[in-house]
Amino acid sequence: MPKVSVVVPVYNVDKYLERCLDSLVYQTLKDIEIVIVNDGSTDKSAEIIKKYVQSYPNKVFAFEKENGGLSDARNFGIKNCHGDYIGFVDSDDYVSLDMFKKLYEKAISKDFDITVCDVRLVWKNKSKEISSKVINDIFDKNDIKKQMIDIYPTAWNKLYKRNLFDSVLFKKGVWYEDVEFLYRLFPYINSIGTIHMPLINYVQRKGAISKTFDKRVFNYIDNWNGIIEYYKENNFFDEYYFELEYCYVRYLYMTFVKAASNFDKKSYREACKCAKDNVLKNFPHYKKNKYIKGLSGFYLKHFNLLTQSIVYYLMKK
Repeated sequence: MPKVSVVVPVYNVDKYLERCLDSLVYQTLKDIEIVIVNDGSTDKSAEIIKKYVQSYPNKVFAFEKENGGLSDARNFGIKNCHGDYIGFVDSDDYVSLDMFKKLYEKAISKDFDITVCDVRLVWKNKSKEISSKVINDIFDKNDIKKQMIDIYPTAWNKLYKRNLFDSVLFKKGVWYEDVEFLYRLFPYINSIGTIHMPLINYVQRKGAISKTFDKRVFNYIDNWNGIIEYYKENNFFDEYYFELEYCYVRYLYMTFVKAASNFDKKSYREACKCAKDNVLKNFPHYKKNKYIKGLSGFYLKHFNLLTQSIVYYLMKK
């Protein structure tokens, strides 16, 4: 049985795939399996995958399926993992050669449910390091709840105990599935270990979902409404109320609105109204939330036509 399984969803990324897979097959952690899920690619990805399976038959395992999207490919991969811990790497990104050794050794050092690392954003001619926002190792449940406010909300800078996926999988058919997954997972997390090193390279490229803007940005609102419903159905809502309230308002008034600024001005106004209607429907008294403070808190409390116009102007610039 491998110690770590790494799920790599693949869809039409033949220009980037070899760099990604090279960074995985040469990992310093030897007891690792790489689970590649070809999600209906129509380019040369299948040929590249076949080459790695032939070269590393005891390490690289490939599966093909009809195109179902990133979440569907990840869930398919999870079901075919055998490791004690599971990680994810998107096929247009690449990782440090010691990433999974460091995350795994950290995980077993104190039996962490999740270990996280920092991130390096990579452009063609520059890079930038981003903190995971997990400053210290966490064992206290209240401190884990507070971490909901700050954590860098991606699936791929983390290593997870396999049994966590007995409770939560990725939601199919939506954008921004990492946020939706991670926030539904929080009630099941009892400890988080952190490594203050940028071990994964997040490639910034044109055409990536995070750089594409259309009406599917409204999945931000749909996802968060689904998260709220999930917490209510599973009797977590009251316990996590203040954290959910803050995150809900912040994501709708900041992250969603920022994405919607790529619309024309009329559509942007409609998006802002939709965000405000949902916030006031779900959390009408959010301005009293204990986490809302500072400059960002001022913006959240004064989300109106003027602040919306300022955001639209700044984002267009």
